[in-house]
Amino acid sequence: MSYNIKAYELAENEINERRLKAKSLMQSRLNEIYLKIPEIKEISEQLSKTSIELTKLIIQKKTNFTERFNEIKTRNLQAQEMIDSLLRGNGYPADYLNTPYECVKCGDRGYVNGERCECFKRLLNKYETDKLNKSANMPGCDFKHFSLEYYKGIINDDGTDCYDTMLKIFSSCKNYAERFSLNSPSLFFLGKTGLGKTHLSVAIAKHAAQNGFNVAYGSLLNYLSAIEKEHFGRTDGSFDTMGAITNADLLVLDDMGSEFPTSFYEMVTYNIINTRINLGLPTIISTNLSLEELDKRYNDRIVSRIIGTYNILCFVGEDNRSVKRIGR
Repeated sequence: MSYNIKAYELAENEINERRLKAKSLMQSRLNEIYLKIPEIKEISEQLSKTSIELTKLIIQKKTNFTERFNEIKTRNLQAQEMIDSLLRGNGYPADYLNTPYECVKCGDRGYVNGERCECFKRLLNKYETDKLNKSANMPGCDFKHFSLEYYKGIINDDGTDCYDTMLKIFSSCKNYAERFSLNSPSLFFLGKTGLGKTHLSVAIAKHAAQNGFNVAYGSLLNYLSAIEKEHFGRTDGSFDTMGAITNADLLVLDDMGSEFPTSFYEMVTYNIINTRINLGLPTIISTNLSLEELDKRYNDRIVSRIIGTYNILCFVGEDNRSVKRIGR
């Protein structure tokens, strides 16, 4: 995936800030410990001297290198054990003087052995999806303001109570958001307009984003339109919508079926769905179409991928927006 220059700049700035913050905190801890436990300062100074001694030993390549090296190594281990013991004895954790990097793997540098660290990739994806979401006009929806009152007193076509059905869907979505991870299943919200599909999908998206996941939210039509413009060279080429949405931790595609049917749109839709399935990344798709309408509207590859791998939630009831207008 290619990233825009701004995403690189923002990601690198955040990585640098993390590293500086970790080092600053480490220095503050050292000052604190040296003041409260001066023995540790003395031991640390001895460790610094042995490091110099080891460097000289390597440069001089003496015949007894292995023996001297093992001696220094043993002294260092003993010194470190003494520091750990003194820390614990004074109520500190043994790792208190380890630099508190957010990413221990790369030491908040963003790279490991010349390759991008996963933490840096996540930041790049975050800033890519942030740009997408700024233009998505995500509604102000959350779980707190989702009212089940609109579903009371309505009976489903199969004779079951609409309220009970939607209570289960609401509970399922709330539980999904609270336990969301990269291993969460994909969801397919099915039902007529105005039944709360967008509200709950946005509530999940916001909850996941608040927990640090990179979330891309938008209508399928808008994404397809952006990808088409980029594909046919009608943009400056500084942004890769396809790459951003296929690599997001969570992708929410609203209003599937509202786009004009073209072979290009159908191909891209399949590629988005299939790529994220292959990557093992969760996706939430909502549509006003019924399963029968979905089957007629899209080719078998798209329908089979959704039905075969997504958890399907069928929303029921009356159009909440109409109910609000008439004040029922």
